[in-house]
Amino acid sequence: MIVEERIYTLHVGKVPVFMQIYEHEALPILRRHLGTQYGFFINEVGTQNMIVHLWAFDSYDDREKRRDALTADPGWAAVRLKNHPLILHQENRIMRPPAYFEPLLKAMLKAGKP
Repeated sequence: MIVEERIYTLHVGKVPVFMQIYEHEALPILRRHLGTQYGFFINEVGTQNMIVHLWAFDSYDDREKRRDALTADPGWAAVRLKNHPLILHQENRIMRPPAYFEPLLKAMLKAGKP
């Protein structure tokens, strides 16, 4: 199992605009292709205008297949045209949970309770 952490630093003042598009347009498409979102956070202290979201995948291969399907979705292309200009900087990390935590993470994802 792997967890992808995606960090977006948005242009100043654009968090509300991004969130509106994300919640109402992007998230249904993301869920259809990527599955259950493990976490979503807006930074309150430190770097401002920062959004962090987490997605869990069975493997690198699973992630690649899901991301390819997402990229091929015309609805996603339309959302990207709206959201990507709002993003100033993007970081991605792929992380592996330690063996003791993986069963708990899988159970949380199965229950739909990130």
